[in-house]
Amino acid sequence: MLITPPRFGALACALACALVTVVASSATAQQRPTTIFSGAPEARWIAPPGIAADSFVVFHARRHLDLAATPAHFVVHVSADNRYRLYVNGVSVASGPQRSDESHWRYETVDLAPHLRAGANVLAAVVWDWGEHRPVAQHSVRAGFLVQGDSPAEAAANTGPGWRLLRDSAYAEERVTWADVRGYYAAPQGERVDGTRYPWGWERSDYDDGAWYAVRAPTDSAIVGGVTLRAVPGRGGNGDPRGWQLLPRDLPPMEETPVRFAAVRRATGVAATEAFLAGAGDLVIPPNTRASLVLDHGRTTNAYTILETSGGAGSTITLTYAEAAIDSAGRKGNRNDVDGRTIRGVHDVLRPDGGPHRRFQTLYWRSGRYVQMDVATAAQTLRVHELSGIFTAFPFVERARFSSDSAWLADVWRIDWNGARIGAFETYMDTPYYEQLQYVGDTRLQALISLYVAGDDRLMRQAIEHFDLSRIPEGITASRYPSELEQLIPPFSLVYVAMVHDYFMHREDTAFVRRRLAGIRGILDWYGRRVDSTGLLGPMPFWNFVDWAAQWRGGVPPGADDGHSATISLLYAYALDRAAPLEDALGVPGMAAAYRTRADALRRAVRARAWDARRALFRDSPDSGVFSEQTNVLAILADAVPAGEQRALMQRVLADSALVQASYYFDFYVFEALRKAGLADRYVEQLAPWHAMLALGLTSTPEQGDPTRSDTHAWAAHPSYGMLATILGVRPGSPGFRTVRIVPALGPLREASGRVPHPRGDIDVTFRRIGETGISAEIDLPAGVTGTFEWAGRTMPLRSGPQTIRL
Repeated sequence: MLITPPRFGALACALACALVTVVASSATAQQRPTTIFSGAPEARWIAPPGIAADSFVVFHARRHLDLAATPAHFVVHVSADNRYRLYVNGVSVASGPQRSDESHWRYETVDLAPHLRAGANVLAAVVWDWGEHRPVAQHSVRAGFLVQGDSPAEAAANTGPGWRLLRDSAYAEERVTWADVRGYYAAPQGERVDGTRYPWGWERSDYDDGAWYAVRAPTDSAIVGGVTLRAVPGRGGNGDPRGWQLLPRDLPPMEETPVRFAAVRRATGVAATEAFLAGAGDLVIPPNTRASLVLDHGRTTNAYTILETSGGAGSTITLTYAEAAIDSAGRKGNRNDVDGRTIRGVHDVLRPDGGPHRRFQTLYWRSGRYVQMDVATAAQTLRVHELSGIFTAFPFVERARFSSDSAWLADVWRIDWNGARIGAFETYMDTPYYEQLQYVGDTRLQALISLYVAGDDRLMRQAIEHFDLSRIPEGITASRYPSELEQLIPPFSLVYVAMVHDYFMHREDTAFVRRRLAGIRGILDWYGRRVDSTGLLGPMPFWNFVDWAAQWRGGVPPGADDGHSATISLLYAYALDRAAPLEDALGVPGMAAAYRTRADALRRAVRARAWDARRALFRDSPDSGVFSEQTNVLAILADAVPAGEQRALMQRVLADSALVQASYYFDFYVFEALRKAGLADRYVEQLAPWHAMLALGLTSTPEQGDPTRSDTHAWAAHPSYGMLATILGVRPGSPGFRTVRIVPALGPLREASGRVPHPRGDIDVTFRRIGETGISAEIDLPAGVTGTFEWAGRTMPLRSGPQTIRL
């Protein structure tokens, strides 16, 4: 059971180490304070000798513990590079570490007591390093494993002498190729496991590890780091950081819930029964047989694969994971269709050893909707007892709800929330299948969904901290982080500023926001240095991606690289407008005034140079004949047109199909401009592409319209935010969500209701139209929360508690 300590900064070095208090919590134990690092001997990072740098490796570690009595508490701190799963007496108790970088390496704090007993016990871990082909999001120093007792009472668990190690030769890397995925791939490789080499039962207390490598002394070659959690590892007297700079985990454990397949969609060479699907009957595959099954989760999901077999010596089992089946031309079509189609993608390969009841679990989880199991047996019958999964994702809970008299909106809500859930693990992820990278542009929208649907800000806070840590010396953030491969998309740094402003508006956490101001100043000054004599941004370095628009090469608008992009100049003004209130409230008021001055100058320059009077629209750059939705909605959001002209401009944007069209991602900004321009009642009609997703059988939102690489891209799940924030109209009325402003926009709906989580409780609303222009509103605000309700030009005050308004 994990103990999640409160957030604190880098641990002090050993000579100045102060005691730090954490709160131990579990489902079975009462909360208690405990002191960590209270005089415990130093643990050592360990790994089997002879592991070459950047090589793929899986190893097991075991420690026998003899206890005189069952302890009330037995707290240890655990980490590894790249990842681990820890067992106590055969029971999985922790996995990690929470993903970050070398300078902020995380460890988990675990109370092992509920799984210990008087007498003999075994701690056992599987640890792996993906090597040079590790996921792009995975930072690494070298393969290693660490357990540090919390105090002298737990020191027997410390890694170092007394532990035994085995490099598992059963594992090999199963590379993912272009032919497998037909697109950019940055996530984990597959696994190839030879059951004849696998140490079956290694995690159990009755396993004989006498032949394993025994770590005997601090000078042993298995010691790969002579460090302790009490100190910042490797930080020498001159302040030179080396190795893992350890910090406590600040996220909860990821959810792990058993999940079964919804259906067998295709079977050849073997008959699959309902009993097998339910885990109540075996799949029997005779000798010298080729068989194939396609199983359907019923929706895209993330899961560790569980495969249990008996017999089958010499056979090969290949498990292939896909979001959709494809036709002969590589098209996905309706995602419910399997017949006549191919399952292609990431795959794992297992060769059973013929033994009884072997249980295989993938080291890491896989994403997708379909799993194809291809089996080729040799001379021995193979029995498959179980093929299922363990669902995993960040433990968001769906607190919000939305309902209306339009049934399809409920279906859009369902696929949006599924996409948002499986797009969140120890970081937000752009796509759980292809990349698992936390990008700023995606994350801003995912964070708003988390706030509104789950009422949970924990992953948003970590994302903001990650992006702040990613900044280069010149000032801007990386486009994505954690990422061992640096990528710079400067416009995403402007989106980061807006993301911090989102947090400022939705949470009363001034200290956290104040710590971000220095980084925001660096970003905005980086842009400020690039404004030229035209008043617009001049030539811009790196990848100036704004949106995956078909007419923009690489998602870059005209003028972005060579100079004078109206699009990015407006995005810069948009960010300045959001940074100014942060400085007013928490920083330097003079800085806020300077930001507003800069934004005004940008607006004047864009208006003077990019406005086309004939079309009454903004060009993407003064010298370009390209007009886009993106540029013109940014002009509305950044107030480059007076408030009285914004409605007409937005109407022209909606009516002009010749404009460069926004993608699902950038539609978020289109919809925000729609609302700002006083056209929020047209929001529901703008969700027509999401209605079309349902007809394609999509169960999560895709990266873009077909043909699309990814069927799960949570940046397109933003209507789950919009239904609550625009249709129901629930938004902060002041920073910190201290007050509420409710402005419903029902459009064609006759009624709509829902719940929006708030830091002080839940906001419940029900709206019903009265005639053509009236409304009945039932609103219940949490204690201590007040606000306003607006409808048809009228504003009414709101108090805490339930109330009914008829207008």
